[in-house]
Amino acid sequence: MKIFNGYMHGINLGGWFSQCDYSKERYDHFIKEEDLAQIKRWGLDHVRLPVDYNLVEEKDGTYIEEGFARIEQVILWCKAHGLNMVLDLHKTFGYSFDDGEAESGFFENAAYQERFCRLWEEFARRFGKYESLLAFELLNEVTDKEYADTWNDISDRCIRRIRAIAPTITILIGGYFNNSIEALKDLRPPQDEHIVYNFHCYEPLIFTHQGAYWVNGMDTSFRMPYDSTYREYAEMAAREIDHYYSSFDGFAPDEPFGPAFFEQLIAEAVSVAEERDVALYCGEFGVIDLANAEDTAKWYRAICGVLDRYHIGRAAWTYKEMDFGFIDGHLGSSLEEVLFALRGQK
Repeated sequence: MKIFNGYMHGINLGGWFSQCDYSKERYDHFIKEEDLAQIKRWGLDHVRLPVDYNLVEEKDGTYIEEGFARIEQVILWCKAHGLNMVLDLHKTFGYSFDDGEAESGFFENAAYQERFCRLWEEFARRFGKYESLLAFELLNEVTDKEYADTWNDISDRCIRRIRAIAPTITILIGGYFNNSIEALKDLRPPQDEHIVYNFHCYEPLIFTHQGAYWVNGMDTSFRMPYDSTYREYAEMAAREIDHYYSSFDGFAPDEPFGPAFFEQLIAEAVSVAEERDVALYCGEFGVIDLANAEDTAKWYRAICGVLDRYHIGRAAWTYKEMDFGFIDGHLGSSLEEVLFALRGQK
């Protein structure tokens, strides 16, 4: 299994150029160069930059030069501070993982798919020269499993078109169920040696999203202690979440939750990656700011320890705000412990 060198210990810059109001105020002030310097001081090696098409495209597809310039400025800040960067297209015209964005039609509409490919060609033309510190992530969180074959077709075409411009830049691709680990086996084998399989991990959701207002069925006052048994995790998940993918099968019901859960969770993905000789990358993982800070640190120690064991790179969600922000104060003295785990126990 390959290793995604230079992208082992990172953090997301969520809410800046994505999932935002797309205002000049937000773009100018939400993240500054000093934030990149801080991330470097933390001992991390990269950032993942989510970008919505709204930053660089008008509704009619006309390109917004200021938006491309903003992305390039972040790349140059990364270069200045010795960081690498994943450019993640978080929303494309016609598709978002978030139903509230009212984007639809991408998987059924050839014109939308062509627009998606053209945008990636434009990114390749403008930013391919930075491939020593930059990777491309095609699309954030495909949702329905029924899109799997169509997404494989779209991504194959898009990769070929990027390759005509940037033959060796690293390209990340994830699958259905919001970049679930389960979906990796249904991705097509990598076209070349510069492909990375990308997944997200917010498991167990009942812990990482405790009290989350956007989770169907969740009581916003609900809290879940990390040090609970597998039985308690299963019972609380069944009670608080309408649909959840965490499985606690195979664990003794009265056994305390621990790293063995993550070992089991990623086993198939590791097997697939080894068989196909492709690197794995966890592009998002984290714990809501409503959780107890010491419990959050325990979760990070458990999952990062397993990711370290298999040399899987990762980027925590997220640096600031967005209900998960590292610098927002809710972690208190536990921040250092979380960072210790995130940067690979260094």
